[in-house]
Amino acid sequence: MDDRSELARHLEFFRELGADGVSRDPAWRARAAGLPFDASEQTPAPARPVERDERGSSPGLSGTEAIQAVRADLGDCTRCKLHRLGRRQIVFGVGDPEADLMFVGEAPGRDEDIQGYPFVGRAGQLLTRIIEAIDLKREQVYIANVIKCRPPENRNPEPDEVASCEPFLFRQIDVVRPKVIVALGTFAVRTLLKTDAPISRLRGTVYDYRGAKLVPTFHPAFLLRSPERKRDAWEDMKKVRALLRGEE
Repeated sequence: MDDRSELARHLEFFRELGADGVSRDPAWRARAAGLPFDASEQTPAPARPVERDERGSSPGLSGTEAIQAVRADLGDCTRCKLHRLGRRQIVFGVGDPEADLMFVGEAPGRDEDIQGYPFVGRAGQLLTRIIEAIDLKREQVYIANVIKCRPPENRNPEPDEVASCEPFLFRQIDVVRPKVIVALGTFAVRTLLKTDAPISRLRGTVYDYRGAKLVPTFHPAFLLRSPERKRDAWEDMKKVRALLRGEE
């Protein structure tokens, strides 16, 4: 695909999200100093050390080492019934373990179960485009799910499965220490905020959560089924971008 076609595809995605136009003002293209990459070179910033505190971070370990320690503790998990219900492998998390932005989804699907990474199917492709729409790359964020194993036939996670897995999600959050967490969909929001309120009522509000700002929004899979809600998701992501830039 040539540069002109790529630009046209990117602009079409913004149109789908409800953007009214584009601007050549350099201020719109400038990166905020707080984002996890150099504004001129767009290269990852140096890793910052992770220190132990009351939430359990390990002394002297980099973010990568600390997240690997959480993965090692998870092991070949048999804590809930999902390990004997057809899962191929554990899908732990992916991305920058020292990212300013973290996405939390529900559970792996078929493609994720095969490849071993979260959000690699059609919903994952949409998530990647959403990340790019707020001037980041997928490798500059951290992505995880509440549940680390695929439920059979992609059914909803059950309470005992969430209870078994959520401690590892909480440890992932505490290692990454993101500035902003985006909770994707009903189960992620319920797990993080401990509420039964519908996401349609919760989105639009920013919540304080484990030292971060939490923004609920619709799951990409839902947006594929209900494209008319893409504009709402785009409004949520503009709020995320503003929080990362220190504008809210």
